[in-house]
Amino acid sequence: MKILALGDVVGSKGLEHVKKNLWAQRERLGADMVVINGENSSDIYGMSASDAQTMLDAGADLITLGNHAFSKKDLFSLLSDSQSIIRPANYPPLAPGGGYTVLNIDGWRILCINVMGTALMESLACPFSTVDRILEREAGAYDFALMDIHAESTSEKIAIARYFDGRVHIMFGTHTHVPTADEQILPLGSGYITDLGMTGPVDGVIGADADAVIERFRTKIGARLIVSSGRIEAQGALFDIDTGTKKVRSVTRIRF
Repeated sequence: MKILALGDVVGSKGLEHVKKNLWAQRERLGADMVVINGENSSDIYGMSASDAQTMLDAGADLITLGNHAFSKKDLFSLLSDSQSIIRPANYPPLAPGGGYTVLNIDGWRILCINVMGTALMESLACPFSTVDRILEREAGAYDFALMDIHAESTSEKIAIARYFDGRVHIMFGTHTHVPTADEQILPLGSGYITDLGMTGPVDGVIGADADAVIERFRTKIGARLIVSSGRIEAQGALFDIDTGTKKVRSVTRIRF
């Protein structure tokens, strides 16, 4: 089974790129499942219900979120109703939506988990114990597990991956919008990459207009960011898992 994971979709330009290209790329790569992080699709800040539907119609099976999960209130009801959109599981239980789901892909039950790091980010519940509880609760109800680790700290993402090696079969980081070159198969057979990158304009600063970001750093005045212009690229990784051994055979970085 091949699973394609794409990094954070940035703005309407990134969204349009997904809409125009995802089905063709899914077929070209032979992907059986597509996961997209959509938390920046509404021009950097959050994801609207219509943005979510665009990605699902374009060929995504699952949308994950992050620290901007609740920026668009029109998404709240969809978060609670859809099995194809999940937000970080370590938010408080009263937050809309859920942090994991089980999808049926070609007869296989895929446990999909979204969790957020706490180093240099919001103070949420411990990601380690949160995912431990999910795996214990869903034991026997899934064939494979995958997880989006939405976090700022590379060391925290790597630590989470090492801890769940062999228990969560596919793990990838999101949030920093910069693809890392550490795609690997961990000792117990899980596939991992620290950050997928992003799906959006690559000529700015992590998808935002470079001048605005530079001005923020120079003046320390928090002007609202806008999406950059220029070339659009989708970045991510393709995971090939052996359904017999439940071990990942390869992790390949993807750009289109």
